[in-house]
Amino acid sequence: MERKKVVVAMSGGVDSSVAAALLLDEGYDVSGIMLKLWADECGEKENSCCPPEAIRQAREVASILGIPFYVLDVRDLFKARIVDGFISDYANGFTPNPCFNCNRWIRWGVLLDFVLQNGNDFLATGHYARLEREGEFVRLRKGVDETKDQSYVLSGLTREQLSHTLLPLGGYRKVQIRAIAREKGLPVADRRDSQDLCFVGKLGYRDFLKRHAPEAFVEGQMVDSSGMRVGTHAGLANFTIGQRKGLGAGNREPVYVLSKDAAQNAIVVGSRAELGRDRFTARDLNISPGGIQSADKYMVKTRYKASPVGCSLIDIQNGKLDVILEEPVLDITPGQIAVFYDGDEVVASGIIQ
Repeated sequence: MERKKVVVAMSGGVDSSVAAALLLDEGYDVSGIMLKLWADECGEKENSCCPPEAIRQAREVASILGIPFYVLDVRDLFKARIVDGFISDYANGFTPNPCFNCNRWIRWGVLLDFVLQNGNDFLATGHYARLEREGEFVRLRKGVDETKDQSYVLSGLTREQLSHTLLPLGGYRKVQIRAIAREKGLPVADRRDSQDLCFVGKLGYRDFLKRHAPEAFVEGQMVDSSGMRVGTHAGLANFTIGQRKGLGAGNREPVYVLSKDAAQNAIVVGSRAELGRDRFTARDLNISPGGIQSADKYMVKTRYKASPVGCSLIDIQNGKLDVILEEPVLDITPGQIAVFYDGDEVVASGIIQ
């Protein structure tokens, strides 16, 4: 029987390298590919997109495994769809999640299309999440390693995209993956994980935005929840919802960022009691084929590293979802992703409005 063909998105790191090795062990016809992405000051920071060292390491791993390796240049599309969107969102007072968008539009967009158009059956990555197949129905579930679970950033993938996806690391813990890399003699076994946004350069996202979106750093008013002016701020991009640091000293009680008003270039601040929210609306929904019901209870994460909170859904219409939380959450942020779980299964996701 002809072996199924799978292309592994490789980064030069341990996770994608072991993903390729595991799929070889399972009998797949494996190739490796690396996306060349646009990056500010590319090559000056270890976590930048596709620096020469990462390409070299991925190519070396592919050579050790005996698989073909390619580099696909998508810099222009990545800049237009992900980077420019990131800049625009910050300039308009939102806090985007570019990794979520990159997965939807680049990795499982242009890359998956390229993979399938060239006669392959699957795209595979080193993400820590699981896929459960029941005929044509594919469930996305959390990875067994809760500390590494990446189902959150994959929650925007469609049923069709998931049907052509393999996630071989979902049943493993990170310590096991590093051990497998050592056993197989892969030189990336102890390479540290990337932590930062890949395209912003070595000085971080605020420095990046100061150069690419200076309008996000125009001084404006800081007001309280009644609209009374209480100070000035040095630019919307310097603040996130729930932030306490940098709001000035001398207040009788700690104050926090409650919201950002891009139209007025204003920061709204208030007490911790005012900060918590027990409801929000999500837009641009991606709902699993199994569907969601407004009468049912779910758990929701409003940030990648946030603790899940119980919730109920009160309305689903016009591509929007109204959500009531069982307890207030302090840092619900427009532009971030809300991901809804039934147990360990992802049932829906949407952008917080």
